[in-house]
Amino acid sequence: MNQYLTVFLLSMTPVGELRASLPVALLVYKMPLLEAFLLSYIGNIIPPLLVIFLLGPVSEFLRKRYKIFDRFFNWLFSYTRGRSEMIERYKMIGLIIFIGIPLPFTGAWTGSIASFLLGMNRFRSILSILMGVFIAGVIVTLSCLGIISIF
Repeated sequence: MNQYLTVFLLSMTPVGELRASLPVALLVYKMPLLEAFLLSYIGNIIPPLLVIFLLGPVSEFLRKRYKIFDRFFNWLFSYTRGRSEMIERYKMIGLIIFIGIPLPFTGAWTGSIASFLLGMNRFRSILSILMGVFIAGVIVTLSCLGIISIF
């Protein structure tokens, strides 16, 4: 498979995101910095944007058709609200920090789902995701270049 497509698709994965795609692009494929960053950044922001725009209509459709999904989404909403203190308290800034820290179970996928479940404004959620992914990309890139160490 083409190395550019590999990096792009890897950045779209929920667990890897650009935490996986940037090291592969820079250290394995030896891509130029700007190409690696842009491929990873763009690939990483596409799925969360889809989540923000599609999760609402899909969840409503499922809730109306199947009682089990209604119970599931009620549980998910209350569970998320109970465990997202930083995002709930600081809204945009909390979401940016949550997404921008490149650790497992943080990132754009989780942040976009949390913003939906917390009922955050779509525009502010998208801005937070864009900024958070950029910050995470800078941190991972600097780490790959050996300028900083995140682990």
